Amino acid sequence: MDAEALQQLLDEAGFGGPPPYLVEDAGDWGVRLRLPVTPAHQRPGGTVSGPSLMALADAAAWLAVLAQIGPVLLAVSTSLHIDFLRKPALVDVIAEGNLIKLGRRLGVIDVSMRSEGEEALVAKAQVTYSIPPAGPRA
Repeated sequence: MDAEALQQLLDEAGFGGPPPYLVEDAGDWGVRLRLPVTPAHQRPGGTVSGPSLMALADAAAWLAVLAQIGPVLLAVSTSLHIDFLRKPALVDVIAEGNLIKLGRRLGVIDVSMRSEGEEALVAKAQVTYSIPPAGPRA
């Protein structure tokens, strides 16, 4: 699936409201996703909250897998490890989900997150996704 198809999937998937992410790029390498930061993502101390970054990492991993296997909505995360490396500014956060391994039943994705305009990582995650043998298609 390309970036446009992934964005359409997010828009139509029915996650209880409009998706907070913008799919910027997708390919056989993975996906680049943007979190437009709003006051809802802020935590005390003037930074983006940890739960917002964890959700972004999970979404980037999910979409990196779907970019390769198609709209298998029941692909689910089985493991997510995240390291918070530095305080992100209250600007958009860009996540790049790179496929490390994609098998028939599991996908392992490395997710790097940066504040817009910065080179230094604010967080790094490794996510494992379980792929159902024959999941429902969108």
